[in-house]
Amino acid sequence: MSSTHTPDSSDSPRSSSRRDLLQGGAAGLCVMCMARAGVMPAEARQIPADAGRGLVRPRPAAWFTELGGDRLRCDLCPWHCELAPGETGRCRVRRNHDGQGQTLAYANPVIVQEEPIERLPFFHVHPGSRTLAVSTAGCNLGCKFCEVWDMAQVGPHEVHAYDMPPETVVEQARIAGLRSISYAFGEPVVFYEYMVSIAEQAKAAGLLNLMHTGGFINPEPLAALTGLMDAVNVDLKAFDENFYRELVGGRFQPILDTLLQLRDSGVHLEITTIVIPGLNDRMEDIARMCEWIRDELGPDTPLHLSRFYPLFQLTNLPQTPVSTLDQARRTAMEAGLKHVYVGRVTGHEGENTRCPACAHQVISRLGFFVDEVDLDDNGNCGQCGQAIGGLWSA
Repeated sequence: MSSTHTPDSSDSPRSSSRRDLLQGGAAGLCVMCMARAGVMPAEARQIPADAGRGLVRPRPAAWFTELGGDRLRCDLCPWHCELAPGETGRCRVRRNHDGQGQTLAYANPVIVQEEPIERLPFFHVHPGSRTLAVSTAGCNLGCKFCEVWDMAQVGPHEVHAYDMPPETVVEQARIAGLRSISYAFGEPVVFYEYMVSIAEQAKAAGLLNLMHTGGFINPEPLAALTGLMDAVNVDLKAFDENFYRELVGGRFQPILDTLLQLRDSGVHLEITTIVIPGLNDRMEDIARMCEWIRDELGPDTPLHLSRFYPLFQLTNLPQTPVSTLDQARRTAMEAGLKHVYVGRVTGHEGENTRCPACAHQVISRLGFFVDEVDLDDNGNCGQCGQAIGGLWSA
């Protein structure tokens, strides 16, 4: 299968205008975030020298198999892209350079910014803390509702990026007094080697490693990664193969396989589903999804039902009615899930965490702001002592 990238409808005038904004302002945005945190590395100060469009330094990459005649197969994700010399995979990041597998996404993040951990979203990991979010360009999926198409649906050579080696990323998190580094907003699978390098150093420095991913990754590289991750949030975009093929540009079963493998690894797991009007909002399908989560992953698995906003190639659709999210949440709870959240509806009851035993509100939230936490360091309810799964201790 030839997997050379060619332009598609993501190169529309609408996406180009937003992409121009990212190309012109991403580096400055990251600098401003660090300045507010009191963190201004030399790399960030020297914008002309160390940040710019097309900052790419190819690096040898793992998970390539030689096919003969200088052809390579990339085995990082289920696409198994077969590449002739000079070709780049679907992700726009991994390529065959004269018979050597390379990554174009190493030490050139588009995003390096401090965020509330609730934004990722992680609701059962150190509530109220802040994390350093990192991502490069590229993605191995092609969601028509992609919220970061400016960086995900382009290659590293098309956007402004930082020159930030792993040790610099870890140092910024440490200086800012953060508890964690998050590989999020873009797709961390495609900057696998960079993520692993950061995660190894972060772990040695006593920081948590968090990942939010579409979950389209092969079992072997995932197994090598899980020993470094403390928590993972997987986008389960729908419970339907056709949806994945037509709207995600991927396949459904590999996502379920990833979830099962993460369950077995012992990594803290949360799930996010964007509920899109007319596409994945049938309550029968949501019920089937939640029953699968309950039976295969466990009823304590946090599920975030997030509001859809018209973006990228689905601007013709309305945003998700709150009534639909309410119904989806009831459906999930009736299926037996204990922690079901509503995302992107500030002030909704579904932002809070309640004890499944006594219904006491153990975490109160307003948007990304955490107002009160009534849990001990072991995650036990402050009223009845019921244990609630997550990463809670300092």
